[in-house]
Amino acid sequence: MRYWLMKSEPDAYSIDQLAADKTTAWTGIRNYQARNFMRDQMSKGDRVFFYHSNCNPPGIIGVAEVCKLAYPDETQFDPNNHYFDSTATRDQPRWLNVDIRFIKKNRLVSLDELRQHPALQNMRILARGNRLSITPVDPAEWQYIEGLF
Repeated sequence: MRYWLMKSEPDAYSIDQLAADKTTAWTGIRNYQARNFMRDQMSKGDRVFFYHSNCNPPGIIGVAEVCKLAYPDETQFDPNNHYFDSTATRDQPRWLNVDIRFIKKNRLVSLDELRQHPALQNMRILARGNRLSITPVDPAEWQYIEGLF
């Protein structure tokens, strides 16, 4: 099993929406490295920290799991969608998504709080300039953060 952190702006899709929906397709990823994580490394059962970004304060707000392997992101084919990609075709899709399932909501572990723990200093989310919406989490970091809930 692998561990991941997936960012979402709460105004776009929040942990509460995932709790209500139970599962969701993680669409709209338009970064090749994040897409490749989904395509090449994510497996069913992998755990996910659900992270609220672009809000005050940002941080880890819940836990989910990957419940469906990568498949073509339908938003790339819809000309009315913000994530439309005119270069993508059904025969050669460029963008993928996985499905995730809600596990639990936890207290917010803010970005500032994460920075206060030396054991987490190498987390990608804490790296200067990190903008990836999906990043791997080391198993030791995962266990440490679970202890903060």
